[in-house]
Amino acid sequence: MVARLVIAAPASGSGKTTVATGLMAAFADAGLAVSGHKVGPDYIDPGYHALATGRPGRNLDPYLCGPQRIAPLFLHGAAGCGLAVVEGVMGLFDGASGHGELASTAQVATLLRAPVVLVVDASAQARSVAALVHGFASFDPRVRVGGVVLNKVGSARHEDVLRGALDEVGVPCLGVLRRGDDLVVPSRHLGLVPAAERLAAARHFVRAAAARVRTACDLPALLSLARTAPPLQEPPWNPASELASGGLPHPAPSRIRGSAPDPGPRQQTQPVRRLRTRRGVDAGAAGPVVAVAAGAAFTFRYAENMELLTAAGAQVVEFDPLRDESLPEGTSGLILGGGFPELHAAELSANSALREEIRTLDAPVAAECAGLLYLSRALDGESMCGRLPVTATMTGRLTLGYREAVALSDSPLAAQGTRLRGHEFHRTAVDPARGAAPAWGFTHPERRTEGFTDGSVHASYLHLHWAAEPSLATRFVERCAAWTCV
Repeated sequence: MVARLVIAAPASGSGKTTVATGLMAAFADAGLAVSGHKVGPDYIDPGYHALATGRPGRNLDPYLCGPQRIAPLFLHGAAGCGLAVVEGVMGLFDGASGHGELASTAQVATLLRAPVVLVVDASAQARSVAALVHGFASFDPRVRVGGVVLNKVGSARHEDVLRGALDEVGVPCLGVLRRGDDLVVPSRHLGLVPAAERLAAARHFVRAAAARVRTACDLPALLSLARTAPPLQEPPWNPASELASGGLPHPAPSRIRGSAPDPGPRQQTQPVRRLRTRRGVDAGAAGPVVAVAAGAAFTFRYAENMELLTAAGAQVVEFDPLRDESLPEGTSGLILGGGFPELHAAELSANSALREEIRTLDAPVAAECAGLLYLSRALDGESMCGRLPVTATMTGRLTLGYREAVALSDSPLAAQGTRLRGHEFHRTAVDPARGAAPAWGFTHPERRTEGFTDGSVHASYLHLHWAAEPSLATRFVERCAAWTCV
């Protein structure tokens, strides 16, 4: 059994990240093997969790992956650990818009049968904190609020009033963080700055958060609360088993308005001129080499996606487009995930040797969001790879939200007609917004087409968690293997 806590709050900005990350690091420093998890699609907080625990940060998103996968994914990520800390998203009961509890922290806590610790910003209230906590503790009887951590408390007198109020509603106070000592992670246009872009400062934040939590929180009481979580009966998620079985069944689509856009006649792929085929894969090694973009400009990826690639037979090798002047030797496929290329456009542009290699590469390529921008002709005036006939620019408009989509064209990643759920999160735009063979038709919450495919490329703004559809990994690796043998 894995002891576990869900760190939630009444609203965003209450201090969940500081408390959750601090708890992970403090318990890890005490000798526990700790696993860090994040509710929702966010890639950034798990980067800080990884620094705190020394293990990959994991996402738990019922919208992207289906509620039935949450406990198995949790058990997979927490394997071998004595404690798991799950950081919530937004307010405790806030989920996917228009879908009730779906993808809320409360839903994940219920699926994991885990006690909730509510982090409350008490800076502008006194006895009223009791009404707030009572409301959250009683709103859904399936959600067990086991304690409160008070944040931004002004003084010893303020603390006494708050503790007395919580005593009135029978919810224990498990920690008090004082006002004025706030730990701040810098933010910008898409949230917190990723840990990979500021490693020294990020490590300092993690250490400082651990020190704050050790001083301010009752760690033995929190660990005892975590150990009240009962055993989970589901088997852990296993990438090899998922590939062999085709994955768990999908839940019925929820509240899709209308049908999918008509894919129309099968799109003819545009021929791509083969300039060279990379060889050099060790004959004794297993599977094709799949190069995965990493480094400061490409920080967004789900650990399970990489594990599925490996289970499907690929040799997954990271490279840094900011530093490496060529792809890994023997590259037979390319994954360009999310991140912030707009902040590194000049450096990416300066690496002209790698850009040219990617421009002429006709091996399978799967690119999402940052990868789409990198494949464009130019990003904010800086030359990119030019693999796609588009230009990209920063805008003042945030595009954010869950999407339900159907693949409109065959590509190295998805067969035409594949239905899945994804997430958009960007302030950039590409012109044109879609190719002659679009990648996706969105069916909810709006109907539009998006993305680009050709004979070897799938490029889109849509972020995907492949645990929901393991066939994506199988298909991509099979295409890479076939290309290697040409």
